[in-house]
Amino acid sequence: MASPSHAPQGRSPNYAIAQLPGLSPEDSQKLVDLGIETTLQLVRQTQTPDQQQQLANQLQTHLQHVKKWSALANLARVASVGCHYCGMLLYAGVATPEQLATTPLPRLHRQLMKLHISTMQNKDLCPSLNDVMVWIQDAQQLTGRR
Repeated sequence: MASPSHAPQGRSPNYAIAQLPGLSPEDSQKLVDLGIETTLQLVRQTQTPDQQQQLANQLQTHLQHVKKWSALANLARVASVGCHYCGMLLYAGVATPEQLATTPLPRLHRQLMKLHISTMQNKDLCPSLNDVMVWIQDAQQLTGRR
């Protein structure tokens, strides 16, 4: 599928909806059929609980699925995170770019290390401390927090 559009400084990358992790091909196609073709479109159309419920009803799916997809798409707005790491962050307990921007680096890296050890029995695949620092800095830039 399409790679992210390269966003100018301060703008969010935008991915084809099919690149969002945890989204089945069937659900991806249902979203496209509703005119939601990119991650930014999903973020814009799921900003409120009412919008999330309306989309869940249109898709005839559980609200929790829509909330998860919305959180993943929102995290993918962080340039260095994108669709590649948004699922890992959500699974580690980081649900928004704002939360990422304010999470202390050592704590987040420790959470990610525990996640990798518990799920893959391998800490070598864990993102480096420097990678996580860049994620936090990008999230701070995106959210205006420093």
